[in-house]
Amino acid sequence: MKVLFVVPYPVGQAASQRYRVEQWLPLLQEQGSLYKLAPFWSQSTWPVLYKPGHIGKKALGLLAGFWRRLLLLARLPRYDYIFVHREATPVGPPWFEWVAAKVLRKKIIFDFDDAIWLPDSNRGSGWRKKLKWRHKTAQICRWSYKVSCGNDYLRNYALKYNAAAVLLPTVLDTDQVCINRKEQQTAEVAIGWIGSHSTLPYLQLLEPVLQRLERKYSFKLYIIADRPPQLQLQSVIFKQWRRGTETEDLLEFHIGLMPLPDTDWARGKCAFKALQYMALGIPAVVAGVGANLGAVADGRTGYICQTEQEWYERLEELILEPGKRAGMGAAGQEWVKARYSLQAHRHTFLSLFS
Repeated sequence: MKVLFVVPYPVGQAASQRYRVEQWLPLLQEQGSLYKLAPFWSQSTWPVLYKPGHIGKKALGLLAGFWRRLLLLARLPRYDYIFVHREATPVGPPWFEWVAAKVLRKKIIFDFDDAIWLPDSNRGSGWRKKLKWRHKTAQICRWSYKVSCGNDYLRNYALKYNAAAVLLPTVLDTDQVCINRKEQQTAEVAIGWIGSHSTLPYLQLLEPVLQRLERKYSFKLYIIADRPPQLQLQSVIFKQWRRGTETEDLLEFHIGLMPLPDTDWARGKCAFKALQYMALGIPAVVAGVGANLGAVADGRTGYICQTEQEWYERLEELILEPGKRAGMGAAGQEWVKARYSLQAHRHTFLSLFS
């Protein structure tokens, strides 16, 4: 079997692609399959892609990406499956997918882990959002052999256009990331959050809660991201996200946060932050939105919060009770191993190619 992975980002750079595509590649090798990854964005464009300015470099990167996609069409006949993660091109209609499915009659496996048919209010201006051509998601679903969806909300959308929509959560290789973690009982409590610039605004939802806690307790608030947060808090310690130190930095946390607004876009999120925390033995305190409701066992592996007062009370409880943190952390590791691990979903992934 030969598989072409049509992906947006350079290899090893974006969490979505690393966990939805790249971490599965050794499993394909075990099965004797051959594969190739074809990113849209180049390594040279990636460092400036989400930074202000650099318009010329971004424009050249966009044109180069389209040129690579045109050249790629000639190589499609040699592959048995075309696996498209999110989209083949970041703007415009789905011409690449149409040629692959309708002209070359290739089996497309379409994978997505966000509500990509909806505009993201955190990103871009009006004209940029129009260029995204969000309605192409439905078209690609129709043309696909199978659709791989990161949670039930996304799958229910895909099922409207394709009966072969499969639930494949974003999972972790627990053989690699689950660590026997011993919390330092005397250490100052560290609350933490990890994410990208696109989800940083969600932290502002917790700003009043964290300000209240700061007035009463001493703690550190670690923020791991690609840019500093804009928060009126005294306890913030910003750490630049780096792949090589991601696990080490997360292990500083005693409590992990995942706030979300109750919107259609947020309901498409796959609770991955919460899974990362729990896999490392860190209790996850999350908003009661979307996939979070199923990913966290409320009161066992963390807490699901609906109101500001609930956020305050749950965080206060975990700040004060190290024994509860340790118990929830251990339960969270077992929970992730059983339900959200690479090992638990290997059959689901391989079934996409049958």
